[in-house]
Amino acid sequence: MQKKLAVAILNWNGRNWLEKFLPNVLQFSQNADIYVIDNLSTDDSVEFLQNSYPTVHIIRNDKNYGFAGGYNEGLKSIHHEYYCLLNSDVEVTGNWTEPVLELMEKNPSISAVQPKILSYHNSSYFEFAGAAGGLIDNLGYPYCRGRVFDDLEEDKGQYNDEAEIFWASGCCFFIRSKDFWDQNGFDARFFAHQEEIDLCWRLINSGKKIYYTGKSSVYHVGGGTLNKQSAQKTYLNIRNNLSMLLKNLPFPQLILVIFSRLCLDSVAGIYFGLKYGFSHLWAVIRAHFGFYAQLPGSWKLRQRHQKNLFYQSKWLIFKHFLGGKK
Repeated sequence: MQKKLAVAILNWNGRNWLEKFLPNVLQFSQNADIYVIDNLSTDDSVEFLQNSYPTVHIIRNDKNYGFAGGYNEGLKSIHHEYYCLLNSDVEVTGNWTEPVLELMEKNPSISAVQPKILSYHNSSYFEFAGAAGGLIDNLGYPYCRGRVFDDLEEDKGQYNDEAEIFWASGCCFFIRSKDFWDQNGFDARFFAHQEEIDLCWRLINSGKKIYYTGKSSVYHVGGGTLNKQSAQKTYLNIRNNLSMLLKNLPFPQLILVIFSRLCLDSVAGIYFGLKYGFSHLWAVIRAHFGFYAQLPGSWKLRQRHQKNLFYQSKWLIFKHFLGGKK
């Protein structure tokens, strides 16, 4: 009998992560079917799974589509009511799926949910990629409850609630399959980074809700594919964020926000160049040209209706770097 929930782990040359964390997923996910979507790995990931975990379903993509395209391709073969998109470098805990499913079952307007995401290496602190639920400021800068830019809070139970948020982290992302496909999945042009924020924003514009529950916890290593000092990560984050803004902002806000971000990105590029080296400055320049290249396609993907930006903080970058807000 098919189960309601499919846990889908995207893999690209990540045998070491599968070996470390998959047993834990199998132990604590008895109510789910487990899938590994492989992005044409060149290591022995698939052979390892076939030999060691015959109950895990393997879906083999014909090339490396990245995070966004990889899930789009792989999920076409999974026909469950709920998906959980789970990074391969995540340690789950007992009872991690039940509170999420209970929340979604009792409120059909909730499309996507994330649990509490803590650091695997420093378990008393939140983890960068999601923390206690994603938010966004009036200039389109993503941040989290428990994380503002690179500053992380200690978990002292302050986010043990269930709350509506703006975006759920792709590191552990529960979503109704119908809502995923109604939005045509992730924007595959993004390849990786901020595709889940874009999808959540599209869901919100269509009248759906995104939630966080502190009744479930997972532990994330982070940086398994691209670490935070990667110039390629800088490029993808800036390009994708600008394209996301163009796709989802209401028109009255659009011009001012995009212009402001282009100016602030230029300042950030100089800062990154001084701190991390020329490759990061060049990444910002490349990101802007990448945004311009995507501009016609992004404009065509704008939905008919955009709601006013739902934000809980204004001018976060100035408050953080000039005002010391952590």
